Amino acid sequence: MKKFILIAFICTAIISCKTEDVNYVTFAGEISNLKETDTLLVLSNKAIKKEIKINHDGTFKDTLSLNKADYFTIVISGKNNGFVFLRNGFNLNLSADNSSFFKTVLYKGKGASTTNYLLAQYKLGTTFGDPRTAFALEKEDFTKKVSTFRSQFDSLKKAYKEIDTMVARKNGKQNDDFFNSLEKSYDQQHTAFKNQTEAKLKLAKGKPSPQFNNYINYKGGKKSLNSFKGKYVYIDVWATWCKPCLAQIPSLKILEKKYHNKNIEFLSISIDDERTAGSWDNAFAKWKKMVKSKNLTGVQLYAGKDINFMQEYQVTGIPRFILIDPKGNIVSANAPRPSDPSLEVLFKESGI
Repeated sequence: MKKFILIAFICTAIISCKTEDVNYVTFAGEISNLKETDTLLVLSNKAIKKEIKINHDGTFKDTLSLNKADYFTIVISGKNNGFVFLRNGFNLNLSADNSSFFKTVLYKGKGASTTNYLLAQYKLGTTFGDPRTAFALEKEDFTKKVSTFRSQFDSLKKAYKEIDTMVARKNGKQNDDFFNSLEKSYDQQHTAFKNQTEAKLKLAKGKPSPQFNNYINYKGGKKSLNSFKGKYVYIDVWATWCKPCLAQIPSLKILEKKYHNKNIEFLSISIDDERTAGSWDNAFAKWKKMVKSKNLTGVQLYAGKDINFMQEYQVTGIPRFILIDPKGNIVSANAPRPSDPSLEVLFKESGI
């Protein structure tokens, strides 16, 4: 999907051979809410790196000479704060609040219109959202959305005067290529992303949870999700070979002990299989051995060959954590990890 990423301001072709009367750029400005360590503003691209001193009051001013007009990133204390288009002869003044640089940055002076246009276009582009979501729309709604954004992008050119002609031409082509690509890909992509979107909606908060049945219980017998109805259920999907999974065990043990007398069960579901263990017997044996050796607490279950539960929850990576309420409805299909303090916040909000 990389070709669909809507970064309309990418300036790979923002280059012009036009000769300016002045062979340098003046770049100045004032940035509020800087930290004491924010003493340098760095302008850089593949060819140039220019360090500009920031005064205690947040002001700065410097000049640089360019071989060609180009796009530069703006970095303060290692943080990429934004971008600017520069050409010899420009006299730019920047103003911004460092706590929300990209939202507040504004340029004034000679040459400012081009960067302000690119900023506005980028911000508009981010409102388009994930193109995959657009593909999930029905054809009429999809066409309307693309048409609306085409019009909005075209309107920006009229709103900003004195845009660098090379930028306007190359940037316009990039926009056309993007929208044309979307339209050409719709028929091929629609069904897959519509199904994906519908599947995600089934996992929304309050929706009935997918079920698992007859998973092997380490302590004997078998368990199904319905076995725990009436209690909150915090599920840890893991495997013995998964290092990030094992890293969560200490935090999970602490959590299980802390909430032991609360209305919640902690379930760990192993998805060890023949691909990683060599055979199903080996996978089962590895699971049992680790549960014993690490003295794992809570309810320890083994999924075996039944992957339906994992498929319905769209588990593509582990560890994966899920929280279900006493009625069997989803609280969070992708809950925080045991080591994440926000998990206990979620517990509290849920009434646990």
